Amino acid sequence: MADLSIIVSEIEVKLRKLIDEKNRLAVECKRLAEENAALEKENLTLRQSAVELQDKINKSIIVNALDNEGEIEEGRKLIQELVREIDRCVSILNSKE
Repeated sequence: MADLSIIVSEIEVKLRKLIDEKNRLAVECKRLAEENAALEKENLTLRQSAVELQDKINKSIIVNALDNEGEIEEGRKLIQELVREIDRCVSILNSKE
């Protein structure tokens, strides 16, 4: 009978440890989920910022290229490259549908 009492007592101790560990992991999981959401939001913001900055760079290059009479051909090439990039993007979007 004493052996049974000891076994039950050991099981209770192990069960408490498991419950404590489960609670700790639940808290950590919640914290990590919140951190992940924050990082995803930051990532989206940074991607949008990068796109905006790239647009500004492209516009600046076009303006600079078109301002110089001798660089009109370079501007045309840049515009053609941008049109090809737009076409690639459209085809990617169409293939995802």
